[in-house]
Amino acid sequence: MIHTSSLVFAGIAPHPPIMVPEVGREAIADVRSSIEAMAELTDRVIASGAETVILISPHAPLESHSFVAYDGPQLYGDFGSFRAPTTAVQAELDDELLTEITRAAAAENLVTLRIRGLDLDHGTAVPLYFLQRNGWQGRVVALGYSYLSNGDHVRFGQCIRRAIDKTGRPAAFIASGDLSHRLKPSAPAGYNPEAHLFDEEIVDAIKSCVTSRIVDLDQELRRLAGECGYRSMLVALGVAEGFARSCELFSYEAPFGVGYLVAQLFAARSGDILAGSADVSSAQRAERAQFESTQPALAGASGTQPDFSELSGTGLPTLARKVVETFVTTGAVIKTPENSSDLLNQRGACFVSIKTRAGELRGCIGTIEPTKNTLAEEIILNAVSAAARDPRFSPVRMDELSELKYSVDVLSPPEPTTIDMLDPNVYGVIVEDESGRRGLLLPHLEGIDTAVRQVAIASRKAGIKPGAKVQLLRFRADRYRE
Repeated sequence: MIHTSSLVFAGIAPHPPIMVPEVGREAIADVRSSIEAMAELTDRVIASGAETVILISPHAPLESHSFVAYDGPQLYGDFGSFRAPTTAVQAELDDELLTEITRAAAAENLVTLRIRGLDLDHGTAVPLYFLQRNGWQGRVVALGYSYLSNGDHVRFGQCIRRAIDKTGRPAAFIASGDLSHRLKPSAPAGYNPEAHLFDEEIVDAIKSCVTSRIVDLDQELRRLAGECGYRSMLVALGVAEGFARSCELFSYEAPFGVGYLVAQLFAARSGDILAGSADVSSAQRAERAQFESTQPALAGASGTQPDFSELSGTGLPTLARKVVETFVTTGAVIKTPENSSDLLNQRGACFVSIKTRAGELRGCIGTIEPTKNTLAEEIILNAVSAAARDPRFSPVRMDELSELKYSVDVLSPPEPTTIDMLDPNVYGVIVEDESGRRGLLLPHLEGIDTAVRQVAIASRKAGIKPGAKVQLLRFRADRYRE
């Protein structure tokens, strides 16, 4: 299934300052599992292509009837209150996204109050520290929740999702919060013998990916637990509402009597849409989602179409050319041909490539599994994306059209394989790791003469680390050129 939102990741992160090595020092050995899990969470955020991370913290200033947001243009926080004043985080505010969140919330009679002149609280600073330390760079929106109802927190999350989609840029959402604070007699909030039940319910809900259990959780049990992450999670569930959950528990531990949870609630698959040699960003997915949302209206655009009833494979580029020239000159997407050949009426994945007459690549977008009902629809979708939405190139201009040539690769269904069964001159390859990252290379590429090199390049383009455990799939590609 193609992911049709600019939301690319949603997760949960703890925020004990003791996790920060400059604060915890030798005590970080007791939270090693959480530290390592935050590295994994960051890897997922990076792989998702998120340009902005939205964080919501229980330790931001609390307003009884409104949500809060740290104002910019720069967001800053340090750990001076925890004996590490030189350890700090800093990021640029995504002001456009925050403005859209404020507007979307206001439409639901929810107030988002900007707060000025305050440093980030530790509930925000700790997750941001690990995101930046582990390699993510981007803009941030830092929020705080309220004393409003549980339902209002879920609704606020839904408003955030609508705002993310309005901006059209890939964004991740992180709910900062710890679980029960009363798991041991030495715990900071005291001990309650039933507090562990709260943590167990949250953990089981994520393991089973039945996150409605979190919304429906016994509120008396929540009170006994003395938690500080529940409302953050409700907002996250609102953000991810409507998507098939892809929950994953990275870590849970409670070495000091407080439950620390690192988890994924949702992640868009990185291999859903692939550009060129499968170097795909979530920005492409967002742009493609925008295109698909307008396609039903544009499909009725008028225009004379050639007869495709007898079209053989060698004529597929003819359709791609017609699509691109119509789109570039009129802004319309042609109708799916009614008089299509059997080939165009079958279902199939494909890549559409556009090159100059000198042989320079001008755009290439494709799918590795069919997303439409017919190959004709697949070619139309990918041809428009190759011409206008390949992030490596500017959109095709009208004055270029006469100097362009087209090719279409029709892919066979992928099948499991091993590296010794690959031949880059015969098969393309899909490399997928255990987290779902995917990289693809088409066959017959110049300079790719061994299976080892083919797999290495596909892995690198997907952000898969060398030596990672991967699954290999191979496919054939019938290439049709003008």
